[in-house]
Amino acid sequence: MKTNDFNYELPEELIAQHPLEERTSSRLLVLDKTYKKINHGKFVDILEHMNPGDGIVLNDSRVLPARLFGNRPGKEESLEVLLLKRTEKNIWECLVRPGKKMKAGGKIEFGEGILKGTVLKIGEDGTRFIDFTFKGIFEEILDKLGEMPLPPYITEKLEDGERYQTVYSKNPGSAAAPTAGLHFDNELLGRIQEKGIEIVYLTLHVGLGTFRPVKVEDINDHIMHSEYYQLSEEAAETINRIKQTGGKIISVGTTSTRTLETIADENGIVSGGSGWTDIFIYPGYRFKLVDGLITNFHLPESTLMMLVSAFASKDLIMEAYQEAINNRYRFFSFGDSMFIK
Repeated sequence: MKTNDFNYELPEELIAQHPLEERTSSRLLVLDKTYKKINHGKFVDILEHMNPGDGIVLNDSRVLPARLFGNRPGKEESLEVLLLKRTEKNIWECLVRPGKKMKAGGKIEFGEGILKGTVLKIGEDGTRFIDFTFKGIFEEILDKLGEMPLPPYITEKLEDGERYQTVYSKNPGSAAAPTAGLHFDNELLGRIQEKGIEIVYLTLHVGLGTFRPVKVEDINDHIMHSEYYQLSEEAAETINRIKQTGGKIISVGTTSTRTLETIADENGIVSGGSGWTDIFIYPGYRFKLVDGLITNFHLPESTLMMLVSAFASKDLIMEAYQEAINNRYRFFSFGDSMFIK
């Protein structure tokens, strides 16, 4: 299967540049993969597509203010460092721009020396592994010096950084938001519980590799990035009980989906635990656990397009995307939503 099989033409004006004033007011395209039907509504209508006894699984990872600007000691030229993932206590895999300025052994300072870094090595894909030194708590320093790492297709300034966080975000560590969850507010979550639908949380720290277009011609040659996940024993017991009693597991976002499908055994049973996943889901994959998927509209030729195409079928996803374009849906991180059932 070729990467360009997952390409489509998107008018630039449909790329959402800012979040809507009310999270739940985004539009919702409902794709019934069994009957191959498409319906349109508002995201708040999601309740109509879930039943008592079902479970909805949310990723509670919180986006770090992971974009830092610094300079080499004695140099005025600014360097941009984007934290991707923590590999050891104070060592992070990072993107550096311009990268050619930072070779192995290179030094960089941020905030007049409040935070310092040394490049330990350069990864095969050009990322830098930087060992940071500082006094105090790293997360507090990031809050002071860092900026929210919005995707490059968002060119307008975000006035409120919390709008790039889900209302239930708790565990810092992501380089990008699990955007399918941006449509929920606390009121809707309360109504979901009142209907008898269980809410389950897991953590997967999102790396930017999730959103990068696949650069190989044949998708079988693509090397997937790895991301850290965690699922509690209590959450695992809840998921198993829902399935055993006939409920459906509705995954919010591709990040929750990748975590669930990583942890589930061949019988769809999950156990609590943590680790790193590099699962690559594309057409031909047999889903072991997830019954429904709430997701945004994704970049062409991305692994996320391949995942949703595996869940529904490529032809059906392409039809749904063209329907969304024809109906002027808003795309990508701050865009509208799709529910595949």
